Formats: sequence, structure tokens, C-alpha cells
Amino acid sequence: MALLGKKEEKTNVPLLGGRREDESVATRPGEVHTLLGKGSEFEGKLTFEGQVRIDGKFNGQIVTKDVLVIGDGARVQAEINAGTVIINGTVEGNVRASQLIELHAPARVKGNLESPALTMDRGVIFEGTSKMENLGKGGSTPPPPGGEGKK
Repeated sequence: MALLGKKEEKTNVPLLGGRREDESVATRPGEVHTLLGKGSEFEGKLTFEGQVRIDGKFNGQIVTKDVLVIGDGARVQAEINAGTVIINGTVEGNVRASQLIELHAPARVKGNLESPALTMDRGVIFEGTSKMENLGKGGSTPPPPGGEGKK
């Protein structure tokens, strides 16, 4: 099942451990949400605004400044460049987020992660490297210790 352009204020999808996914994702009223549901398969380049959730299979490239949620059971092979990426399923490819990457069990990620903030739950399988630096514009991070004398 695939829903495109459905307007909602919150997603109320239960997760393992009694948490709800909307507890980890801040949503704005009137924001457009798109769902590539279980059983759907998509190949190509996905560019969007708002929040998108993938519960099916995706192969290609994903580009957004907003939120991408990879649901439990989803299988994604893609180069991902987004604002915030929340992964509960399987991702193979590099993930770059300008704000945040969240990995929630039972996520499996094979690829490199690059983001100013990264959270990873116990039980997540991650094979790759992580690089944390400020990728977004406007935010400031403190300089590294002893970095004032370096040029």
C-alpha cells in the first residue's frame, strides 16, 4: 500500500518497547507526509519536502532538507542526503544528514554516516564509519580543543 500526499498532524505508529515513533519526530501542523508502504517497491531518485516514511523497498537516491523515516522491515539501498534521517529498517548506502541521524533497533546500516548529531540504540547493527561535524548552515559548534592555533 502506498499513500502519497496524505496530510496529518502526527504519526501514531507503535514501535518495539512501547515507544511511539511520533515521540522521536517533531512534526509541524499542516506538514505533508508521504508513505511508501509495505509491499511497495520504488527505484530511482526521490526528492521531497515534508516528512516521508518508507516501509517498502527503495533503490536509488534520496534528497531532502526535511525528515526521512525508514520503517521497521523496510529495505533501502540508496545514497541519502537529508535534514533528519530516522532508521528502524535496513539501509545499505551512505547517509548524510544536516541535522540528525537516529538509529533505532532493529536497524541494520551498512555504509558511512555523516551528521552533526547521531543517536544509536542498543541492538542496532552498524557497519561503516561515522563522521560528526556541522553540515547545516546557521548552526555553530564549538571549535575542537586546541584548534585555535591550527591553520
